[in-house]
Amino acid sequence: MAVRQHKYLLDESEMPTRWYNVVPDLPTPPPPPLHPGTHQPVGPDDLAGLFPMELIAQEVSTERYIDIPDEVQDVYRLWRPSPLFRAHRLEQALGTPARIYYKYEGVSPAGSHKPNTAVPRVYYNAKAGVKKLTTETGAGQWGTALAFACSLFGLECEVWQVGGSYDAKPYRRTVIETFGGTVHRSPSRLTASGRAFPEGHSGSLGIAISEAVEVAAQSPEIKYALGSVLNHVLLHQTVIGEEALLQLAKAGEDGADLIIGCTGGGSNFGGLAFPFLREKLAGRMSPEIRAVEPASCPSLTRGEYRYDFGDTAGLTPLMKMHTLGHDFVPDPIHAGGLRYHGMAPLISHVYELGLMEAVSVEQTECFSAALQFARTEGIVPAPEPTHALAETIAEALRCKESGQEKVIVTALCGHGLLDLAAYDAYLRGQMVDSGLSDQDLARALAAVPVLG
Repeated sequence: MAVRQHKYLLDESEMPTRWYNVVPDLPTPPPPPLHPGTHQPVGPDDLAGLFPMELIAQEVSTERYIDIPDEVQDVYRLWRPSPLFRAHRLEQALGTPARIYYKYEGVSPAGSHKPNTAVPRVYYNAKAGVKKLTTETGAGQWGTALAFACSLFGLECEVWQVGGSYDAKPYRRTVIETFGGTVHRSPSRLTASGRAFPEGHSGSLGIAISEAVEVAAQSPEIKYALGSVLNHVLLHQTVIGEEALLQLAKAGEDGADLIIGCTGGGSNFGGLAFPFLREKLAGRMSPEIRAVEPASCPSLTRGEYRYDFGDTAGLTPLMKMHTLGHDFVPDPIHAGGLRYHGMAPLISHVYELGLMEAVSVEQTECFSAALQFARTEGIVPAPEPTHALAETIAEALRCKESGQEKVIVTALCGHGLLDLAAYDAYLRGQMVDSGLSDQDLARALAAVPVLG
């Protein structure tokens, strides 16, 4: 049997030293965020209550590349560069001529891609003299990552976890607390935003964001850190795609034919896709770029592109994005990290420009794909990337029918070893699909400000 290579590794010396900002390469700039009171574009002072100035500068930067600080690179090297795997056994099981690669971010201390942005965010806040960060978390990956980063730089970390995930994933809470973070079930009784909902409510990321922002606004020594959506968050994640490009070259590939990533707020997807989009816009390769979202929270495929709040209480700036309405509370599916009413403004803009496409899938199809992946590749994926895996498998089977030898690259953004309740539900036949009705969507969108 011929020796075949399964993983493509980079030396620590080959790790990217710059983050990539896609904005300068887009045909038109994205619409600016607006002040919730005046509906005018926000300035740095409007955001200073939530973020330190260095992060605000990154949020609005028009520079193509931003240097990664040495202190951040040093922490990155605990797990970066992450491996790129060729999914030989999955390909064989599917009988496909497609070549499937997956970039595995589950090797990080938090078990996901989230530390790629948590570490620089905490670093910049620590430099600015901030003593405490508040945040939201869905499945718990972001809360885990921020607590980990805070432990390295000596900041307190207070996390509001979406109630449905808090109840279903108790060991996520334990990991956050092990790293020194404090966790509250959201909606909580600690904030006015939380008290607006009945006790026991399943919650949403929008509600949890409102609670974390409300507490951060109470003291100049407290700032807020959003786990996804914002430009600077997607910026920090581009180390994923930059490494993947180098690793594909080591694998002898000229590029990729198709990039597939799951989307909730957009950080994992943007982190993989944006460096490939740069190559596409420059004419150096021509990949299709495809986002995959849950059918119960389909902001790209069924939402409307308009200005909306990033949270439920309307405390954040208005962002132009694909939204289901800030009042929308998704069904408590197992992919808690994808239960967000809006898509990152930058990804929404790229979608509107026609530079990418999107599909939605039901969770039972996702977990069927997850089992096939686990039983061939040996990794139990987090519920979130099972969406990308479902579409990857579907595309590989289409290649089987057509005979196309596509190079497919997907992001396996985390492992599912703390999400086994979801697998147990699927294996026992207790998992159900829960799509979004037209009536529920219309009700949620009715609350969205009409600003274009």
